[in-house]
Amino acid sequence: MARFSGKVVLITGGARGQGAAEARLLVAEGARVVLGDLLEEQGRALAEELGPAARFLRQDVTQEADWAAAVAMAEAMGGLHGMVNNAGIYVPKRLMETDAALFERHMRVNQLGCFLGMQAVVPAMERSGGGSIVNISSTAGLRGSPGAIAYSGTKWALRGMTKAAALDLAPRGIRVNSVHPGPIETEMVQVWSNAQRVERLARIPMGRIGQAEEVARAVLFLLSDDSSYMTGAELAVDGGATL
Repeated sequence: MARFSGKVVLITGGARGQGAAEARLLVAEGARVVLGDLLEEQGRALAEELGPAARFLRQDVTQEADWAAAVAMAEAMGGLHGMVNNAGIYVPKRLMETDAALFERHMRVNQLGCFLGMQAVVPAMERSGGGSIVNISSTAGLRGSPGAIAYSGTKWALRGMTKAAALDLAPRGIRVNSVHPGPIETEMVQVWSNAQRVERLARIPMGRIGQAEEVARAVLFLLSDDSSYMTGAELAVDGGATL
């Protein structure tokens, strides 16, 4: 039997990149998925590709009403057993190039969105008998990242929020863990120049950029019962970049 048969998982930022890779693997393992994203055309196309096991809704993770709608959609599909806080933005700027508006934009999407999501899914997960939350941080949340102070700040915050939530939610039967990808071949890293790409590759012992499917497999592990005794953990998927 597939590991996720009968389970429903909500994925934010699910229209493309890592979120889409996670959705494809989950459906292949028997799950039903709710894809939340602002990218409506891509999100609907992915849901159509995945068939009746997937549904898409337009979701702004900074809005509580959108979280309520996403949770309601999941429960209508059979409950809520897992959630991936995957939505995020990355607009790299150095300290002296970052204004308050850009810093706050990162905080709202990357940090507040995660907070609202964890809060929103708890009652539904309890009704489903427990669940697993996976927060997508970054290697920028494990060490400094050049020229990306706002992004780095939110990813460090997400790391701490994961541990605090893990303590709060363990008695409720809900596990909370974080995944810390290094450079992954998605639309997010297309902002790099060729020189920046070469510099980042030089910091990776395995000598290559990762693939979205490699992150997705780590996320599936943390969502599944294979990680049943793990909560508050940090899982780096980075080719050794943080060694």
